[in-house]
Amino acid sequence: MSPRSPSVNEELRRRSRERLLQATVELVGERGYEATTLADIADRAGSARGLVSYYFPGKRQLLQSAVHRLMHLTLAAALEREPRTEDGAELMARAIDAILGLAGDHPVLMRTHMAGILQADGFVKCAEQQRLAHLLRSTMIGYGSDDPDADYPLLRAQLMGTVFALLLPGAPMPLTRLRAELFQRYGLDWELGVPPGGEPPGGTRHDFAV
Repeated sequence: MSPRSPSVNEELRRRSRERLLQATVELVGERGYEATTLADIADRAGSARGLVSYYFPGKRQLLQSAVHRLMHLTLAAALEREPRTEDGAELMARAIDAILGLAGDHPVLMRTHMAGILQADGFVKCAEQQRLAHLLRSTMIGYGSDDPDADYPLLRAQLMGTVFALLLPGAPMPLTRLRAELFQRYGLDWELGVPPGGEPPGGTRHDFAV
């Protein structure tokens, strides 16, 4: 049997890594962070336990990469869905709704992620995080930012803060109110993106300075 080519080996490694990331999303969402072990993740992914350590230095780093992958895949799907558009306001609305939607669809996972990035190690820079950053920065450019390098981190911080407010145990804020605040910040019509239903609290202002 001929040895596999480097490109085939690279594709197999990519698929193996992605199975581990997907298994992490599933298990942490089902059981929580503490109840999920690296062995559990390897078993769910159909991978050897040693592969987890080969790709990731620890469970916390694995989780962050897994969530960032989920975020950039969700964001990419939202930005590219039909009808396709190049309208900057619509793209910004889609981006906001995509990220906020993850809080509703994956509350345990996103709450765990937010708690993790507030720890001493903070943000883990990885390929998935860079893909997410690229999409958000591109959205800011499409929106018409004159300084995307300064405006993108602000958008990221606002989205993170809003997700935190949605998931705060015991005192979550309503999605409609938080969405209205973000849409006001960026001068977006409530009907753009994927409205959660009904009218925005107090209406969406259109005269807010961007």
